[in-house]
Amino acid sequence: MALRFCANLSFMFPESKSLLERYALAKKCGFSAVECAFPYDFSVHEVQNAKEKAGVEQILINVYPGKTEFGFAALPGKQSEFRDSLQKAVTYAKALDCRLIHIMAGIVESPTSEHEHTYRTNLIHASQVLQQEQMVGVIEPISSFALPNYFMNSFDKAVSYIRDINSPHLRLQVDLYHLQMMKGNLSYNLNEYLPITEHIQVAQVPDRHEPDSEGEINFCYIFKLLKELNYSGWIGCEYHPASSTQSGLDWMNTLNS
Repeated sequence: MALRFCANLSFMFPESKSLLERYALAKKCGFSAVECAFPYDFSVHEVQNAKEKAGVEQILINVYPGKTEFGFAALPGKQSEFRDSLQKAVTYAKALDCRLIHIMAGIVESPTSEHEHTYRTNLIHASQVLQQEQMVGVIEPISSFALPNYFMNSFDKAVSYIRDINSPHLRLQVDLYHLQMMKGNLSYNLNEYLPITEHIQVAQVPDRHEPDSEGEINFCYIFKLLKELNYSGWIGCEYHPASSTQSGLDWMNTLNS
């Protein structure tokens, strides 16, 4: 079983500064699917048109993050902004025929029980909205090295919320870059998390380049393990190309054979 990779348009193809142009570049490089973080600088119609012209599938988008908040889900007093950001993401996702939405938690310098309660309440609301839309929300633990003070910075916490809320419309997003930075022990943790995982992303540690670049993770082994575990979802290539995007794509053949 071959693993399925989608291009992350927010990280890859720095050869173009336009997200819209990156859809075509992904197709030209052989990708049949893409993901991106924030398409909101462009109208729904513009993004939909770029995606359809390229002839690719949209796998994932993030909720609208606000200006500096990186999401609203854990921010008390921002429930209205959270619901608006979720609805905006749903509008884009429907136009793009995309079923996965990354629910971002927000920046919290000193977390309290109020932040925890707000986050849980908003996740429940999101799972109910996404159930009606036949979509799935994913939450992603992000390392404090990459994004200081991000509220959802623990895999243990993420798993706890998902298992407590217990909805098929709320699942885990595992970025192996963050998992290695935060916990390591990838073999054990993938076995543990895969039953509640909807989406995986990859980048080498510590420089966040291609999976075959020098670093801490043996992706040849990890990809073999994912096949053995029968992972059938998409894997987002959320890495910064070390040079040009196209010249760094050989890994998809050498590591996924």
